Amino acid sequence: MKELTKAEEQIMQVLWELQKGYLKDILEQLPEPKPAYTTVSTVVKVLVKKQFIGYDTHGKSNEYYPLVKKEDYFQTHFKGMVQRFFNSSVKRFASFFSADQEMDLKDLEEIKAIIDAEIEKRKNDE
Repeated sequence: MKELTKAEEQIMQVLWELQKGYLKDILEQLPEPKPAYTTVSTVVKVLVKKQFIGYDTHGKSNEYYPLVKKEDYFQTHFKGMVQRFFNSSVKRFASFFSADQEMDLKDLEEIKAIIDAEIEKRKNDE
């Protein structure tokens, strides 16, 4: 799966949230300062060409929708990041974030609870 540019990812975030929408809908959801309508149109055309979004034509307007699920995109690129920055080690990745001084105890406890729940689920699935 191809990696998105920052602008493309921003448009995809909007479409993943909206599920479908016209160019004007996408533009409305973008933060200030909003890009030009033509800029959004160009990025959307690139995303169609990359097969990240599809569209249905209604009269003279296209209604766009994601072809790639947010979770699928994130998972693919997360694995690539772990590969590049943490030598394919999820343990190194977890260690990096758990050592982050900006992460408070509550966050660490919540992450631990999520991991504990997943461990229990996998034990029960065996």
